[in-house]
Amino acid sequence: MPFLQLFVADGAGSASNGGEGADLAIQAAADFVDKKLRQPEFGLSDELATQCVMHVRDKLYGRADALGLKARDLACTFLGVLSCKLGTLVLQIGDGGIVLDVGQGLEVPVVPMSGEYANMTHFISDEDAVSQMVTKTYPGIASRIAVFSDGLQRLALNMAENTAHEPFFDKFFKVLGASSPEQDDQLHGALVRFLQSPAVNDRTDDDKTLALAVLTE
Repeated sequence: MPFLQLFVADGAGSASNGGEGADLAIQAAADFVDKKLRQPEFGLSDELATQCVMHVRDKLYGRADALGLKARDLACTFLGVLSCKLGTLVLQIGDGGIVLDVGQGLEVPVVPMSGEYANMTHFISDEDAVSQMVTKTYPGIASRIAVFSDGLQRLALNMAENTAHEPFFDKFFKVLGASSPEQDDQLHGALVRFLQSPAVNDRTDDDKTLALAVLTE
């Protein structure tokens, strides 16, 4: 059965090893899901989201100890989508955004998070990360998914209404849906050029990560 796992993590700018923390978080989450997929069955539920986050946190804390650092030094936001024909699970800690289509058009399942003050957010390394995590489940598979870091929020979302800016996504999903695996490198290069273009950089000075997926027959 086809199964999609899509994760994005963005290292905290104030963390000395935030980039390393983000890379480790993605790898730890992927390893966690791969192990789950070897089991006879498991549910796409809040419990699974909690288990995934705890596994990632264990890896981050272990790496911090090995480096003689604090977990805060590897701080990163963490967003993920797991989807198959049996259901879809969304989880998010911190800012950034998720947009998906589970049959009702593009929607934003989680309101992008911020901390108590401007330019603050939550991180998976925080002591209260599990309680700050927001999840949402759907009964069916997602046909279009985008997960992105906070550097793209203002371009990708109508922030006042918490809705997707559909013109931003339509071109990506259209091209991706019509492409072949042989075009992956070409598409990746085009996406990098877009994210580094003046049209994007003039509207944001933050890191920009965008992960996309389209369900094809």
